[in-house]
Amino acid sequence: MTKKQRKNLIRIIIAAVLLVALHFAYEILGPESGGVGSSGFTVKEPFWFLLYMIPYLVVGYDILRKALKGILNRQVFDENFLMAVATVGAIAIALVKKNGDYTEAIAVMLFYQIGELFQSYAVGKSRRNISALMDIRPDYANVERDGELVTCDPDEVEVGSILLVKPGEKIPIDGVVVEGSTTLNTSALTGESLPREVAEGGEVVSGCINMTGAIRIKTTKEFGESTVSKILELVENSASKKSKSENFISKFAKYYTPIVCFGALALAILPPVVRIVFGMSPAWGDWIYRALTFLVISCPCALVISIPLTFFAGIGGASRAGILVKGSTYLEALANAKIVAMDKTGTMTKGVFEVSGIHHGTIDGDKILEYAAHAEMYSNHPIAKSIQKAYTSGLLWSFDPLSGEAVPAPSTAQNEPRTINRERVGSVEEIGGNGVVAKIDASDVAVGNSKLMRSLGIDYIDCHHVGTVVHVAVDGEYVGHILISDVVKPTAVEAVRLMRESGVTKTVVLTGDAEKVASAVAYELGIDEYRAELLPSDKVTAVEALLTEKTGKDNLVFVGDGINDAPVLSRADIGVAMGALGADAAIEAADVVLMDDDPRKIAKAIRIARKCMRIVYENIYFAIGIKLICLLLGALGFANMWMAIFADVGVMVIAVLNAIRALFAGK
Repeated sequence: MTKKQRKNLIRIIIAAVLLVALHFAYEILGPESGGVGSSGFTVKEPFWFLLYMIPYLVVGYDILRKALKGILNRQVFDENFLMAVATVGAIAIALVKKNGDYTEAIAVMLFYQIGELFQSYAVGKSRRNISALMDIRPDYANVERDGELVTCDPDEVEVGSILLVKPGEKIPIDGVVVEGSTTLNTSALTGESLPREVAEGGEVVSGCINMTGAIRIKTTKEFGESTVSKILELVENSASKKSKSENFISKFAKYYTPIVCFGALALAILPPVVRIVFGMSPAWGDWIYRALTFLVISCPCALVISIPLTFFAGIGGASRAGILVKGSTYLEALANAKIVAMDKTGTMTKGVFEVSGIHHGTIDGDKILEYAAHAEMYSNHPIAKSIQKAYTSGLLWSFDPLSGEAVPAPSTAQNEPRTINRERVGSVEEIGGNGVVAKIDASDVAVGNSKLMRSLGIDYIDCHHVGTVVHVAVDGEYVGHILISDVVKPTAVEAVRLMRESGVTKTVVLTGDAEKVASAVAYELGIDEYRAELLPSDKVTAVEALLTEKTGKDNLVFVGDGINDAPVLSRADIGVAMGALGADAAIEAADVVLMDDDPRKIAKAIRIARKCMRIVYENIYFAIGIKLICLLLGALGFANMWMAIFADVGVMVIAVLNAIRALFAGK
């Protein structure tokens, strides 16, 4: 319902209330006795009937029109049809009984419209909260063209353009800072208030707010491919993926409404017929009134409206916390998470690797690092990056021939930064999951793990330290290995504890690292199981094995970076991409996207999903329970139209209020 439609509905409701109030006032204070409440169909009765039809048609015209349209389109059984039949029937009974009591029919329409208005406000509030949260779409971009600053729509900006972003403005498109430094507010994307510092050379993503200094950025994507567009598209499409509960309610309403309509028809006809058979008065009016009351009570508005609204609000509440859920089907599945398998690097550890030692070298340690850095020059893997960084930083490694270990020189103040000379590197062959083999100068250099050494028939020496080991061989001879260490995230231990508190029964780490590294990390974090030295295909196999351990409705969640782990994310019941800020592949591959790299968000996502499902079931049990009780009372003649109004509109309002709680599930 649009804002204009809502205003029109408010005017209609106010007009109807005033008209009914005038009728009541005249009935009580009017000097003539021939009006409402007279025992016979007097001369003035048609006049009063027409007067009462004015507020009825004012407030009920839209419902009557939709009911007629549904009948013409052969889609008869919906809430509009139920309301139309019930109210027209109530008016017909009043005419037959000649009692002038048309207020119940008007009241049914009036309170139903009030309920619709309330529901519209509730949905609007949910949408506004999500829109406010996701209000990350930039309105404009300041583009430098021919020395001038031009303001244009972000859709019109080409890749490679230079943009000026002033303090207080949103980053319009993903890019790289080419001038200036500043602090960015990423809370709209990550849900965290902690600002992020960027300087020249740093990557920035659209949707962040520039807080302190003016910066110039060079765009690396078109607006349609930028982070903000991907996220907005994800949120907009989330409603199309319905959960099992929503599908159940849709099917339930499809069969339920015709059943209650025929049930009401039977209630109106069968008891009077039975009374006639037994020689009693049929009392058609009483039984038709009961049937009409039965129809109003049976309207499934509370279920049809509140269940989708609960999921919609739950997705909004998760988004507030920087957790993007691609649809209610995934939110429902996440609520049943019992096994959480996770990648180690970047998920439970910082993924910031540093060279911590060079061991068992047969040549100078700095030379080993030089060979490794050149061999890995084309790789973007974090381990390769750490080797490149250690070499180019200018840090020299002294070599102890007795211990066979190289350590950083005590003082690096006079060391000059070094560059990797691409001309020295010939052919490079990357062997997936093993390492690289490259031609450097006139030497054949192999850099990788123990699998690579074994495949090349090179004897290597195991490392007794915890960390990732990169073996190096030159011309078929082993020259030593480089030890690289990763650091566990400070919130990782708490994250595992929170997962258990949220109902997860098993945690598993899947990693390509060595057994020793995986074992040490699993022990430190309190992880139940670990699988080490896994290739990407091995991770899929490991997840499939874990899937066989599930029981009943339990689900398995895999948490990874969404890029290297895309096959595993797809194979798990729920794929969760962590730290996906600016990572298109993560947003594409996963079912749930955590916009920052805090592992505690895994447990938070599960808690939000479970709270959302609790609210869904509360509404289902409450709505069906109240309706069954009122239907029974209506059939037995103990419920009138006013109770029917509560059973319909009252229950709907309570269910909608309860559904709105899901919007704050992320707090």
